[in-house]
Amino acid sequence: MATVRPFKAFRPTRDKVHLVASRSYISYSRKGLMSKLDENPFTFLHILNPEYNKRKTTKANSEARFLKVREKFREFITHQIIVQDEKDSFYIYRQIKNGHAYLGIIGCASVEDYHNKVIKKHEATIAKRENMFKNYLKSTQINAEPVCFTYPNNETIDLITQQKIIERPEYDFTTTNKDRHSFWVIDNPKEVQLIAEAFKEVDSIYIADGHHRSASSALMGEELKSKNPNHTGDELYNFFMGVFIPEQELQIFEFNRLITEIGDLTTAQFLKKIQKEFEVIYVDKEMFVPRKVHEIGMYIDNKWYCLIPKEGKIKASDPVENLDVSILTNHLLAPILGITDLRTDNRVYFKGGLAGVEALKHDVDSGKARAAFAHFPVTMDQLKKIADADCIMPPKSTWIEPKLRSGLTVFSTDENDR
Repeated sequence: MATVRPFKAFRPTRDKVHLVASRSYISYSRKGLMSKLDENPFTFLHILNPEYNKRKTTKANSEARFLKVREKFREFITHQIIVQDEKDSFYIYRQIKNGHAYLGIIGCASVEDYHNKVIKKHEATIAKRENMFKNYLKSTQINAEPVCFTYPNNETIDLITQQKIIERPEYDFTTTNKDRHSFWVIDNPKEVQLIAEAFKEVDSIYIADGHHRSASSALMGEELKSKNPNHTGDELYNFFMGVFIPEQELQIFEFNRLITEIGDLTTAQFLKKIQKEFEVIYVDKEMFVPRKVHEIGMYIDNKWYCLIPKEGKIKASDPVENLDVSILTNHLLAPILGITDLRTDNRVYFKGGLAGVEALKHDVDSGKARAAFAHFPVTMDQLKKIADADCIMPPKSTWIEPKLRSGLTVFSTDENDR
């Protein structure tokens, strides 16, 4: 049984939403970030960079810096760039990207659900980053970028959202990358209650994107709980913001691998070694895209090959070892090239599936990479089996869409904002 709660969001005024909401901070190059900060006084990036253009600045990731973020957020409220809703609400968010519509509900997930594994994960997190984000959340007291969750479609929730999106949206704007963002407010108490009750029928919710944000929120909740002798479980620190997207709406793209060298091997020798583990099929095409699980594309020396693991190489009983990214590492990268740790080995790098196989071919043809490997995306069923088994995927296994905007809705854990 999942707990998903409404909240009183802080959000941009209608006339400024397209100026305030931004891509995730980490997605900007330094040059791009500086350009946004120079040109747009309303961007949420100013809250995340509160000392921009200041001669004297605080230390990065320090409490002093985080408090400056909090101060800048309050400044946006004072200037009525951002305002708070008067009623506890759920919010419908739709993003249309590359012709695909993603539709979900923004609300608050429960820290208790995270600890009790109602909320399930499939990625490992780094303790240092968890603690840094925990300290950030404690000091700023805001969630500004929702965790992306997915769950099995629920008839009640689907019906309410479909009825609501017929109405005029509160926000409807298109960003410079041609993505369209639409947003509706659900503040009718009856509808709010129906949605909350419907989520109680959901046995498991899966983190699609935002594992560190989830882990950090859970850490903060536990810390503040331990320091509160009057803890009830209703305190705002027990919750964190998420967008809940039904499984049928979410898209999982592949993360492809590229290697910069094959050691002293010639291409012919490399292919011969691969043939011990895989059926190697030459593909007489300009581009090759895997069409099913256990079909891996390889591009080397201006040629595409389809690699199919030989019998016995696929461990159907092990949800992690059954992934194509695991098969590639265990039966090609590790035994042939000695690449065992994809996090630290500088001979391998990654490209998200949205870049397409054209990007793989370009890198090999230009000499940046020696060979490239294209995967079929991890399926929702594979993701759920791994999360249900409390297992962890290899790094860079999935690229999840949609990517959410920062500052479109903000959840405050300050009890004064209840």
